[in-house]
Amino acid sequence: MMLKTGVSGCLVLAAAAALLTGCGGTGPEPRSGTGKAAGLTRSASASPSSASRASGAPPPGSGREGPHPPPDGYRRWGLDRPLDPPPPPAVKPALAPVWPPAPGLATVIRRVETTDRVVFLTLDDGIEKDPAFIDQARDLGLPFTQFLEDEVIGDHYDYFRALRELGNRIGNHTLTHPSLAGKDYQTQLHEICGQQEVLGERLGLQPRLFRPPYGDYDRNTLRAAAECGLNKAVLWRAEMEPQGLVYRSGSGLRPGDIVLAHFRGPEQLHGHTMTDMITELVREVQAQGFTLARLEDYI
Repeated sequence: MMLKTGVSGCLVLAAAAALLTGCGGTGPEPRSGTGKAAGLTRSASASPSSASRASGAPPPGSGREGPHPPPDGYRRWGLDRPLDPPPPPAVKPALAPVWPPAPGLATVIRRVETTDRVVFLTLDDGIEKDPAFIDQARDLGLPFTQFLEDEVIGDHYDYFRALRELGNRIGNHTLTHPSLAGKDYQTQLHEICGQQEVLGERLGLQPRLFRPPYGDYDRNTLRAAAECGLNKAVLWRAEMEPQGLVYRSGSGLRPGDIVLAHFRGPEQLHGHTMTDMITELVREVQAQGFTLARLEDYI
């Protein structure tokens, strides 16, 4: 069973009435013509040539970004079946906002209103940079959104660029992971816009999704996020904990749930690896009759 420490204070209490205390970030879109990664494009929008298919790009309409996983790649990680996410919906469903949309404020969401048997994996912070996880993400065709924090990434943005090239978007999780609620507007603006600038400079990306550290936010947070170009603040309903998935309410996954996990390694997981944790998470998601889909395909 996976163990993790509270490096970022990410503890979820199933019965808590308060906001969740987690961390995370969501996937950005490429900036046009700027930054080191300006040339990155979505595989799904590439020309459907035989050369692109031979290189591992998915066929048009498959709903996948990045290289197509090998047919039996899931077996390498101890799973008994592939993920097989459904094609993206033709029309994006309602957001089920926690904080109703308002001009000048980012919209807060915890889940997506859908009847598809899908949930959405988000990975926060960026403490662990395990090369084996890149292999696992490729073998599984694992869809997730990465919410990145500059302080713990340092000079290692290339690791997250490699995950982005597999089709996994990147979002904003602030520069230094403070609890934002109650801080003055300029402080919040610095933390959020500062990370936008870093992601632009280091990866050539301009995120649209934001995750407030620890799930703490106030009106100034949502105002600052919108000012920095982030139109949605993404919370979660389930979190991967040592005992498995823990829920903010109820006792199981629901269609459209957003799941929080973290880039963690043996130091934080008491000797277990990030790939161990991801395998366990996927196994539990599948056991409940769900699969993982890409959040950005639904919002």
